Amino acid sequence: MGKITTFFKEAFGQTVSATELAAKTATKGNGYIQNIVPKTISQTRQDIKTWTTAENSAMVEENPKFFPIQNLYDNILKDLHLQSQVNNRMLKSLSRPFSIKNADGKTNDDLTALLQDKGFVFQVNKSILETIFRRHSLGEFSYKLVNNEPVLTFDCIPRQNVDPVTGYLYYDYTDDKKIKYREQKEYGSWLIEFGEKNTTLGLLDGCVPMVLFKRFGGSCWSELAEIYGIPPRVMKTNTQDRAMVNRAKQMMTDMGSAAWFIIDDSESFEFAKGVNTNGDVYANLLKYCNNELSMGISGTVVGQDTKNGSNGKEKTSIGILDDLIDSDLSLIEQCWRDTVIPALQTLGILPPGVMYKYDATEDLETLWKMVTEAASFLEVDPKWVEEKFGIKVIGTKKADSETKLSLNLGADFFV
Repeated sequence: MGKITTFFKEAFGQTVSATELAAKTATKGNGYIQNIVPKTISQTRQDIKTWTTAENSAMVEENPKFFPIQNLYDNILKDLHLQSQVNNRMLKSLSRPFSIKNADGKTNDDLTALLQDKGFVFQVNKSILETIFRRHSLGEFSYKLVNNEPVLTFDCIPRQNVDPVTGYLYYDYTDDKKIKYREQKEYGSWLIEFGEKNTTLGLLDGCVPMVLFKRFGGSCWSELAEIYGIPPRVMKTNTQDRAMVNRAKQMMTDMGSAAWFIIDDSESFEFAKGVNTNGDVYANLLKYCNNELSMGISGTVVGQDTKNGSNGKEKTSIGILDDLIDSDLSLIEQCWRDTVIPALQTLGILPPGVMYKYDATEDLETLWKMVTEAASFLEVDPKWVEEKFGIKVIGTKKADSETKLSLNLGADFFV
């Protein structure tokens, strides 16, 4: 059984077999996720009307539908800039080490080490953070046997199938058949939820128009490059003569892949006069949209998105992002305290009286400067230095008197 058996034996004074642990999942009946009907997502072009229709569908008072707006969120997350901003903010929190503390505030090293490498912890925290962007998460615990060992997993139920306002779960979101998931016996243990239960739609709602504008601007820029980068070819000939027209077609086809057309020798062709541009208008639109996406997700425009920046400006921007990360970590702690830990205690995974905490971050650069300055007149604990900075300390460096240089800079030195 490995770590799980050891954990149960030490924490609860008992051993639990793989069959018994796996049977826990069976006692709750059929899983909810496995009953979700998979759907093919339409890949048609999205526009502002699609967005407003999806918003209205999610915000109606009676029988709201959330699958249009959630499908739209999935669609806009294909934008690489938005994707990078969301991942940058989330991964900074997901990669932060945590501690499981006892009621007295001391770190429980065994529980902390046990949970640090568990995949369900990552999935739970990811679902918590996604509520910031997508408003709500409903997830389900279950045991799966891997190499005959039980592994606790956590899966987020597709948000398209969940109505957090009224508490309905649709196995088929295009159907009206539903269940009240908050009234199920598994709710609060196997089945837990995070996020808002009102009509807010999350940060991604404000990102939708920016992504749609980007797509429009990118499409127009591409068309401009096609037209002006490889100008179309024009041939004038007697269009009344079929043989001459056929010969002209063959000539134009053999000359390359650029667009071409044939007009009569008495006709003329010219581009309509418009604003002279080399694409700056589209580049500015795309830059504006990217900046707005950065502001919405990260609270500022950081790093590669800036032009003519300065060290002070970048530090300020990073500080704003760090404030958001601290807020996200507080949200995770709150959700573990109010929802996750009670559920895991009900399932027999965690003992009573434990807390999920993140240690306060330290400015190691400033701390190291303080240590080096204090070391000249104070005794510093080598074990603490090794734990804090990862520097292997083997002893105090001794000065070699034989190698010291004694310089005599008397009055006759330069004579």
